[in-house]
Amino acid sequence: MKRSRLLVISIMTAIITVITSGCSNDVPRPRGYFRIALQEKEYVKFDNDSFPYIFDYANVANIERKPTKEEPYWIDVVYPRHNARIYCSYKHVDGNFREVNEDARSFVYKHTIKADDITEQPYVDDSNKVYALLYELKGNTASAIQFVATDSVKHFFRGALYFDNTPNQDSVAPVREYIREDIIRMLESLRWR
Repeated sequence: MKRSRLLVISIMTAIITVITSGCSNDVPRPRGYFRIALQEKEYVKFDNDSFPYIFDYANVANIERKPTKEEPYWIDVVYPRHNARIYCSYKHVDGNFREVNEDARSFVYKHTIKADDITEQPYVDDSNKVYALLYELKGNTASAIQFVATDSVKHFFRGALYFDNTPNQDSVAPVREYIREDIIRMLESLRWR
């Protein structure tokens, strides 16, 4: 009789355990992203005598020259660890400032289809004749940050940050901010030859 009672208690305990274990209060969790380890960085100067501009860039990035016959001063600032690239173009201004400036502005605003918001932040350095505009594109746009810098007489320098993956602002936000600091440093250190 003791054995049968023990058997009944064991079976009841097993049944109660199975029933209660199936009723958990698990809430679906939002999709997570991998933690991104950002490297410590220092700044080095891009100072090539054959280029009409000088600026600082992060030592975690590489400069790739992209010259063509028509555009010999185009470069990319490449962040290989983050699949990111700042495409930089340069135009010599020769009475066509309005046209070059409007072309750059329209390129930024082509992203309004996907952008939730586009903000403009001016930067002025009268002593070095550097006048810049930083565009930040919010939302899942192809380009997260763009900028233009000029002296409005002779030089026009433009850049656009792109990630080599599907745009998802949530997943690239830490890297975007990391590179944003570098773009601001680039604009603050920009000098013309």
